[in-house]
Amino acid sequence: MLILIAGPYRSGTNDDPDKMAANLDRLESVAVPLFRAGHIPMIGEWVALPLGKQAGSTGVSDPIYDEFAYPVAERLLRHCDAVLRLPGASKGADEDVRLARERGLPVYFDLSEVPSAA
Repeated sequence: MLILIAGPYRSGTNDDPDKMAANLDRLESVAVPLFRAGHIPMIGEWVALPLGKQAGSTGVSDPIYDEFAYPVAERLLRHCDAVLRLPGASKGADEDVRLARERGLPVYFDLSEVPSAA
């Protein structure tokens, strides 16, 4: 399965780059286990951040960031087979869960819930 990993990235950081990097590390920490279980992990920021940079974004507080951040996740969900929602407050991740459920996709809340495909 192509699994979108959703959880806090910007939420609760007050836009502190170190805190956002730590949140991204947390999201990425489940990518290898998902891959080893036979899945393709995906994180919206892996797509949104490079797109924003190429479009001239100077950071999460500018309008160019907003052009990509949430729309990328929404578009990715059209291709994903499931969502893995990691703990922590996040409006974006909650929206990912809502959209996934609306589309009938499974939503997992712990890595141990994801079935192995390997």
